[in-house]
Amino acid sequence: MTRAQDELRTAVARAARDLDALRTDWLGDRTDPSRTLTALHNARPGWLQAAHASLDEAVATAYGWPGDLTDDEIIARLLALNRQRSAKP
Repeated sequence: MTRAQDELRTAVARAARDLDALRTDWLGDRTDPSRTLTALHNARPGWLQAAHASLDEAVATAYGWPGDLTDDEIIARLLALNRQRSAKP
C-alpha cells in the first residue's frame, strides 16, 4: 500500500470512528427508551448529517470519485466495481 492509499484509508477510518462516537454519545446510557438509532436517524440532526457528509466525502475521495454523485450514481459505480472484481480469476 502506498503512503497516499494509507492516508485515504486512515481518513475513511477516522470519519467512520467519529460518526460512531457521535451516535454512541447520543445514545447515552441506554436507559431512555426513546434514544434509538432509528429515532436518531429519523430526527436527522445537523451534527449527524455533517458526520455522514464527512464520511461520504472521505469514501468518495478514496475511490477517486467526485463528491456530488447521486445515490443512484454511487450504486451504479459500486455495482460496476463489484462486477469487475468478481470477474477476475
